[in-house]
Amino acid sequence: QVQLVESGGGLVQAGGSLRLSCAASGRTFSNSNMAWFRQAPGKEREFVAVIAWSTGISFYADSVKGRFTISRDNAKNTLYLQMNSLKPEDTAVYYCAAGSTVSTMMRNGNWGQGTQVTVSS
Repeated sequence: QVQLVESGGGLVQAGGSLRLSCAASGRTFSNSNMAWFRQAPGKEREFVAVIAWSTGISFYADSVKGRFTISRDNAKNTLYLQMNSLKPEDTAVYYCAAGSTVSTMMRNGNWGQGTQVTVSS
């Protein structure tokens, strides 16, 4: 099984930046996708960004496009989410997941504790 450990969250002022990390172990990801999701208090979990592990092709939710960048370090099996120009509405617990599709990850993701991102106004 895959193990995913998120880190890098914290408190940041609106307009600031954070970089989240997701350390993966237990399997390779050359033929898989990895993604970031988030869940704000009282809200449903939502998709943020996804990357094809082998090619680096990525796709973003409209709400974060132009501000967030998803990337990966293949050698380290680590996924990143660089978040710039943060807004209070970005406040959420951020989770990473691995799988064949975003919908599959959403449905079957082995959610851990995630990492809390709080953006103050």
